[in-house]
Amino acid sequence: MTISTGDRLPEASFTRMGAEGPEQVTLSEKLKGRKVVIFAVPGAFTPTCHSAHVPSFLRVKDALAEQGVDEIICIAVNDPFVMQAWGEATGASDAGITMLADADSAFTKAIGMDFDAAPVGLMARSRRYAMLVEDGGVTVLNVEESPGECGVSAGEALLEAVKSGHAA
Repeated sequence: MTISTGDRLPEASFTRMGAEGPEQVTLSEKLKGRKVVIFAVPGAFTPTCHSAHVPSFLRVKDALAEQGVDEIICIAVNDPFVMQAWGEATGASDAGITMLADADSAFTKAIGMDFDAAPVGLMARSRRYAMLVEDGGVTVLNVEESPGECGVSAGEALLEAVKSGHAA
């Protein structure tokens, strides 16, 4: 099943780097009673993810907050060490974007957003998407047709969808 607007996100656990090392983050705790943007990328440090997708959310972070968004979360099928380094390299961590590792791709598979690109070494990775989640329910979902594109899933496109209340 592929997630759709109107669906509730399944329970999931992610890993992030904390003060004492890797720590678990439960999705339901992040979403309960909150308005959260989640965007996912095929891989940390990959060209489009690094030069387009994360920067687009850095540009619109304040505007999303003005729309009532409590938190922006970036998810990738990578380990928490890579996600921490990538958050530092892009400035996402300093900007307050939460970088979460879906290391075993469990969440990505559960919502039907997994894909393989064996020729470039990406296996069980996430499709590129951005969504607005309100109290665990998906209210806006923008999914890219190609993992190398960052148009409808970019921060600016999601911001416009949030403002209008419609997916791109």
